[in-house]
Amino acid sequence: MHVLARALAAASALVLATSAYAQGGAPNDAQIAGIVVAANQVDIDAGRLAEQHASNADVKAFGKRMVTDHTAVNKSAVALANKLKLKPEDSETAQSLKKGGADNVANLKTLKGAAFDKAYVDHEVAYHQAVIDALDKTLVPNAKNAELKALLEKSRPAFVAHLDHARDLQSKLGK
Repeated sequence: MHVLARALAAASALVLATSAYAQGGAPNDAQIAGIVVAANQVDIDAGRLAEQHASNADVKAFGKRMVTDHTAVNKSAVALANKLKLKPEDSETAQSLKKGGADNVANLKTLKGAAFDKAYVDHEVAYHQAVIDALDKTLVPNAKNAELKALLEKSRPAFVAHLDHARDLQSKLGK
């Protein structure tokens, strides 16, 4: 499968999985917390790989930024969940994210040099857009707890900044 097609397929898994809630009811706060943790872990795992294997210094630095920023969001999410006595709950969406993340990492491990850099950045563009869409259409609107909703809303600008940065890298690497 073409590398960009893989990136889009992995990112669209998030959109499809969260939109499935539209048919089967809204996710509850525990499921939202589980989705947030899974989504961030996917980017942490890919970012760690980019730190180690990217050939372009800017891509390597972007991977490091993803690890740092998404680790911080996960720490905040887990701390809030503990404060609220809310155990992040596994769901079909969280499982889909984990599988998509594992598939992406497995694909990236087969690539080297510029091909790795391009595939990683292409995935980051598609994935961050999918996360923003999921935040806007599913997660924020369905969060019942005000503090959880506030954390999601507070995190959104970082995802937008990541998307903008990834798009800038994508244009520098050539589509």
